[in-house]
Amino acid sequence: MTPRWLRWVYGICPFGDSITLHGKDQPTLLVLRPGNGEAPSSDGVTVGFAASSPAEADVFHAVGLGAGGRDEGAAGPRAHLPRAYAAYLRDPAGNKVCAYAFVDGN
Repeated sequence: MTPRWLRWVYGICPFGDSITLHGKDQPTLLVLRPGNGEAPSSDGVTVGFAASSPAEADVFHAVGLGAGGRDEGAAGPRAHLPRAYAAYLRDPAGNKVCAYAFVDGN
């Protein structure tokens, strides 16, 4: 049986196959192709994801690059934020995305 929220989203969504839902038990992130077909401008906006570990941030970065993203900051510690480990990239549409993990200071 299709979950109610999934039927509702797909039932009203004008984007057809151009929607991707992400989440564990329900959607927490929707990725949509613009309705007008034009590339969006997100200069100055970064979408960040919580990584459970530095290794997960490493995988995020590697997979993103493998999918056509461009490096905007290799995975590693960030001096401006104690205990932060992050990876930045731009997706093929030019959106800046990152994954952050916070690690022990030891």
